[in-house]
Amino acid sequence: MLHIGLTGGIAAGKSTAAAVLSDQGAHLIDADQLARDVVAAGTEGLAEVVAAFGQQILTPGGGLDRAALGRLVFADSEALAALNAIVHPLVARRTAEQIAELPDAAIVVHDVPLIVENDLAHRYHLVLVAGAGETERLRRLTSGRGMAEADALARIRAQADDDERRKVADVWLDTEGPQEQTRAGLEQLWRTRLAPYAQNISRGQIAKPAGPVRIVTGPPPPRTWAVQAELILDRLRRQLGQRIRTAHHIGSTAVPGLPAKDVLDLQLGVQTLADADQIAEALREAGFPRRVDITTDNAKPDDPGPERWAKRFHASADPARPVHVHLRVVGGPGWRFALAFRDWLRAEGDIRDEYTEVKRVLVAAGGGSRAYAQAKEPWFNEIWPRLRTWTEQTNWTPPER
Repeated sequence: MLHIGLTGGIAAGKSTAAAVLSDQGAHLIDADQLARDVVAAGTEGLAEVVAAFGQQILTPGGGLDRAALGRLVFADSEALAALNAIVHPLVARRTAEQIAELPDAAIVVHDVPLIVENDLAHRYHLVLVAGAGETERLRRLTSGRGMAEADALARIRAQADDDERRKVADVWLDTEGPQEQTRAGLEQLWRTRLAPYAQNISRGQIAKPAGPVRIVTGPPPPRTWAVQAELILDRLRRQLGQRIRTAHHIGSTAVPGLPAKDVLDLQLGVQTLADADQIAEALREAGFPRRVDITTDNAKPDDPGPERWAKRFHASADPARPVHVHLRVVGGPGWRFALAFRDWLRAEGDIRDEYTEVKRVLVAAGGGSRAYAQAKEPWFNEIWPRLRTWTEQTNWTPPER
């Protein structure tokens, strides 16, 4: 099941995006509507709110007087926290009930206005942000909703800004143009990314690499390779919990300024490979099915025992965001090599230049991703003694979790 978090600022076009995705076949879960439903007249939620805040928050008809409740909580952080402690678990339970009724291959769109503000991005496979400039949003609020300009501007600026949203946006949907343009973009996104992604998760298969190997420079802020990797690692840490002991961004995209394939390499450290096998299904559900044909790293010349270099390998089911997830035993030679090599590249410009040239030569020779990876192994063997010397001279130790 593919879970998409849909968010955006006020008047940024989120409702339009939700409607289009629903038309394509997504199952929409509206967090705001659920928050209203769980405190409707006669519900357990309303009874709890009344117990916490008194009869003054009821209308004469016995429903919730939202304006009265708002006056109590929105100027009082403790009161607001108390209200959230009542409402959020009820919304989560109602959400879980709806999801339980859906088929495994469903695409679920969670319409959640405050994904950024409430640090909720880790809950979703993808975060889709509807975005429009401040001028256009002001126009929509004043001409379309009759809001005073000062009030509209205050509402806009009370929310997260675009840089904060762009940082977590797997997909940024520009809604400034006509609605037909927004619809066309979402329909293409559905065909090329969302539907294949959901199908890959359901079938337990990774996305196929697109095209020949290309070496590129990293994307600019706020969504650099490092930011993207950390968002994924944060999601995996929270979802897998104590079953992983370490989680790091490794490989070329973890080295600022180093040209690389646009593939994020992540390393999860486990106590044993049996532990890695136990989380294989959880990783599939998180969007990273296992590749059963890859079970080991290439052993280095002075440490040739293949069992010492055993690992598990998962990769992304997302057609648009290639990710490799390497599961290695903490403290093992493969685990240490990945971290030491990354840190060596970060520290030494000469080795970065040398590695860049190796990459350029291999890309020019052609071949697919697997051939490219294998072609680098002789160079890794060659620099292995130099890397060990560097770790000894600098007293390098592996980074913490």
